[in-house]
Amino acid sequence: MTEITGPEALVRVKELVEDIDFTMLTTRDDAENLVSRPMSTRQMDDAGDIWFFTAEDTEKVEEARHHHQVGLSYCDAKGMRYVSVAGNASIVHDRSKMEELYSPSLDIWFTDGLDTPGIALLKVTPTVAEFWEPAKGKVALAAGALKALVTHDTPDDDTMHHGYIVC
Repeated sequence: MTEITGPEALVRVKELVEDIDFTMLTTRDDAENLVSRPMSTRQMDDAGDIWFFTAEDTEKVEEARHHHQVGLSYCDAKGMRYVSVAGNASIVHDRSKMEELYSPSLDIWFTDGLDTPGIALLKVTPTVAEFWEPAKGKVALAAGALKALVTHDTPDDDTMHHGYIVC
């Protein structure tokens, strides 16, 4: 497995996070249960912060306020690309940032657009991020897996890229 770290890995995480779009945001409730729900990523900015729109009167916001540590799991099973992010969440009320990130596709959840009562941004500041993706493309990865299956051997170690960043 090819290891990628540092600035190169951060650039790739940003590309993957913005391309895969939907993530499962995991928070902890008051009983310490892990709770996940899908969220649509609006942006991973140059500072590494990942931004989402949310309604402020939701359980995820309440959980993020009490337990700042959250997890994000991005999965593109078809493309065999995966990203895991551990970070700290905060609720942000920045009108200019909202204007920058808002698009009409969000009107389905926020009927009055940016004037919807309780609209807010959820910002996740990563502390650790990891990703996995095919090193040579899906076809090469599938061929390597098929060869390993037939020969009863393990797949070549260079079929996947793995990146790890401590932010």
